[in-house]
Amino acid sequence: MERIVPRRNYLGARGWFWGGNFKLERYAYIVHRITGLGMILFVAFHLVETTVFRMQGKDVWDATVAFLKQPVFEAGIYLVSAAFVIHALNGIRLILQEFGFALGKPTRPIYPYKDSLRGKRLFFIIIIVIAVILCLLFLYNFVQGRR
Repeated sequence: MERIVPRRNYLGARGWFWGGNFKLERYAYIVHRITGLGMILFVAFHLVETTVFRMQGKDVWDATVAFLKQPVFEAGIYLVSAAFVIHALNGIRLILQEFGFALGKPTRPIYPYKDSLRGKRLFFIIIIVIAVILCLLFLYNFVQGRR
């Protein structure tokens, strides 16, 4: 009798981003993870900034605010707002799919197999277009506000 040995995960951390022939929904899943992690890091940084530095007195707080007025941090605020829009809209899409509103009717598993997500690709593209439009509006507001 032959012993079955499970395959090793040779991809390691790269498998988080690359695992083979990805479809559009898999890339949305990766972007959803990255934007979520980015927002968690921003919230952690923001909590440290507004609590620790503010408790140390007015001089430290004024120096912190002056330091954070640099263009790099201003651009970071734009990136966080764009990540929020993308994460929120993709989350709404995932919730609708989980409840079955954005899926097609189930069919018999006859080869060639059809999955319900591919039939609703237009819904996903509409979500992407809305996210891009909102990010461009935020970018326009960001550029106009810096003048």
